[in-house]
Amino acid sequence: MIRRRLVVRGIVQGVGFRVSMARRAHGVAGWVRNLPDGRVEVVLEGEPEAVGTIEAFVREGPRGAHVEGVEASDEKPEGLRGFEIR
Repeated sequence: MIRRRLVVRGIVQGVGFRVSMARRAHGVAGWVRNLPDGRVEVVLEGEPEAVGTIEAFVREGPRGAHVEGVEASDEKPEGLRGFEIR
C-alpha cells in the first residue's frame, strides 16, 4: 500500500477533472479537490500499480484540461476508504 499526493497545475478547474478522477478511481482510495489558486490536489492510496495508473491519468487530465505540471510526493498511508470529491 502506498500514498501519493499530487498537485496539478494548468487548466484543470472547470473541465470535469474531479469528476473524471472519481470515475477512474476503482481500486484506489483517496480524494480530489480544487485549490483556491486554480490548481487541483489529489491524494491516492492503494497498490502501487493502481496508484500509478491513476497518476498517469492525472498527468494527462480529462478532455478540455491542459496539465502544465504535477508536483508529486509520497506520504505515509492513512488507510483511506473510498474516493471522494471535496
